[in-house]
Amino acid sequence: MKTIVTAATAALMLGSAASADGVKLNMPSTFPGSLIQLGQAGVRFQDTVNLISGGEVEVEFFEPNALVPPLEIFDAVSSGAVDAGWSVSGYWGSKNSALNLFAAVPFGPAAGEYLAWMWYGGGEDLMNEVYHANGIHGQVCGIIAPEASGWFRKEINSVEDLQGLKMRFFGLGAKVMQKLGVDTQLLAGGDIYPALERGTIDATEFSMPAIDLNLGFYNIAKHYYFPGWHQQSTNQELLISLAKWEGMTDQQRGIIQTACRANVATQLAEGEAIQGKALAEIEGHGVTIHQWDPAILETLQATWDEVVAEEAAANPDFQKAWDSLQAFRAEYAAWNDLGYLD
Repeated sequence: MKTIVTAATAALMLGSAASADGVKLNMPSTFPGSLIQLGQAGVRFQDTVNLISGGEVEVEFFEPNALVPPLEIFDAVSSGAVDAGWSVSGYWGSKNSALNLFAAVPFGPAAGEYLAWMWYGGGEDLMNEVYHANGIHGQVCGIIAPEASGWFRKEINSVEDLQGLKMRFFGLGAKVMQKLGVDTQLLAGGDIYPALERGTIDATEFSMPAIDLNLGFYNIAKHYYFPGWHQQSTNQELLISLAKWEGMTDQQRGIIQTACRANVATQLAEGEAIQGKALAEIEGHGVTIHQWDPAILETLQATWDEVVAEEAAANPDFQKAWDSLQAFRAEYAAWNDLGYLD
């Protein structure tokens, strides 16, 4: 009997073949999926890919510790123990200090300028020079605008008031604080509140008001400081095993990149939309919101300049990335000065 293959049947057959050759990515996260912005963006990336890929790519988000501890994702992706990871490159600064520069830069660029450097100024390529040497492919897959500077139990009136504090702090900003006498620790988001509650740390920074509100720091620390000099914008990243990435088709890689770029736009807009309400709610919990004294900010910036010089001298990868960022910012400054209101 002659078999008639209709166009619809052929399409179904092709779809089945594509599904059979599809890519599955198990993606552990540094952040809980319920955490507004930081974790929810990872879940949204999962959902977007699974919706638009037609079976070509499937992503499964895993909560912190479900597959690996949140601060061990780099090693797990590098070794091939997991396919992918949802995180921020600054958590891997101990692997290579240059990775800090692709996450957040003290006194650094706002979100638009930062994305411009990462995508069109060579930043993401430089990041992948480091990652590819470790068997990882990375890409920007989210961004948040300014963070708060920190939560303190006592008011900070001078740089001297920082000395001796035990404080959770992230990335390159932690090196600045260390020079000013602060004992810094890098803790995952879910570990911060218990550490504050037990007195293991005296103060913390973590993220934007809406995110900090979600974590309840206002119950313990009643002084909240701005601006977030250490993280004027922060890139979130998708890490993928380099072998897995190179084994994908152009279409599969395109689906992932498209979903990431959509995620960046959505996360940035949402983050900007929800901070005002969050600040009002935080004040309603009896928190005093402060702006840093200009003299303190000047000291922080001068100390940051010292940190940059030390990091660049110690690591050629850091020097290369820093030089690239500074050259881009110098060129961008002409547009920034002419095009934007102060």
